[in-house]
Amino acid sequence: MPDLANQRRLAAQILRCGEGRVWIDPASQEELEDAVTRVDIRSAIKSGVIRRKVLRGTSRGRARRRAAELARGRHAGPGSRRGTPSSRQPRKERWMRRIRAQRKLLRELRLSKKIPANVYREFYRRAKGGMFRSRSHLLVNLRLAGHLPEGPA
Repeated sequence: MPDLANQRRLAAQILRCGEGRVWIDPASQEELEDAVTRVDIRSAIKSGVIRRKVLRGTSRGRARRRAAELARGRHAGPGSRRGTPSSRQPRKERWMRRIRAQRKLLRELRLSKKIPANVYREFYRRAKGGMFRSRSHLLVNLRLAGHLPEGPA
């Protein structure tokens, strides 16, 4: 195998890239041994015996895979969390999500005539006061008060 260090150096200067990016056709190495001038190297470049390798960037494959996993809710355990629970999801946002669900449930129960308007109003006020942790907790309290039959609502 011939030493083509000089040819590689000249090709790198002509191609305006580093020597590591110069590709020399392994089948044509014997003929390139005689190419000592810039003109010879230029003709080798023109004929495709010497080429500039394409720059390789950092692959985004791993980043895309991780982003897909994060979208599915992975990698969110205690070791990945920075910030208090209330900074990750504000208290107000948590309250809004909870109260809207409870009010929607109460509205549906009233419209489907499962509870009368006065019971709706009473439990609406209790919900506003923060008495219920969730929709299910609200349903449990409605059943305990005797306003709903036992079983799924």
